[in-house]
Amino acid sequence: MKLEVYNIEGQQTGRQVNLPADIFEVEPNEHAVYLAVKQYLAHQRQGTHKSKERGEIAGSTRKIKRQKGTGTARAGSLKNPVFRGGGRIFGPRPRTYRIKLNKKVQRLARKSALSAKLSSGNIKVVEDFTFDTPKTKAYQGILQQLELSEGKTLLVTGELDQMVLLSSRNLPKATVTRAQDLNTYSVMVAKDLIISEGALEKIKNSFAQ
Repeated sequence: MKLEVYNIEGQQTGRQVNLPADIFEVEPNEHAVYLAVKQYLAHQRQGTHKSKERGEIAGSTRKIKRQKGTGTARAGSLKNPVFRGGGRIFGPRPRTYRIKLNKKVQRLARKSALSAKLSSGNIKVVEDFTFDTPKTKAYQGILQQLELSEGKTLLVTGELDQMVLLSSRNLPKATVTRAQDLNTYSVMVAKDLIISEGALEKIKNSFAQ
């Protein structure tokens, strides 16, 4: 499919780019997208949660009362989980939430996400641009000219441009990423996808691997 190329003023340049059908026009696989999103969210979890069990509580090991004759249950330690301040039974321990996903499934999920965005008309191609200095107002102006200032946007660039990245950082609904770092979750969570001309070739190469 061919798309018009826009400049940062939101005007058509008169040029068109051809989006590869094997990347942007595949039949979306919802299950592959689900697995990729699940993997991404799982990898965001630190897994550093920890509570102390009875063997890790600091305190005396003295038997707190005699074994028999008290009329209550026997107890041998203040660290007993049934007492206030005691250890926790089967508490959380540090663990990893990482999920293994085959590369072919990851690639299919990204293709499905990109194809879904294209079929819904939420992809725009823009000329490569940069800023002399980081300026949020300048980046916001570009989004307004492209009529994309309402929902969440994801700008995909060929290389990491620090000026563009810093200019977009203060906008809560704007995200910038390199083509090599493009993932299914970022594509799905964004309402509109903005792809720079320089990123198209990078996207083709990343799917060819």
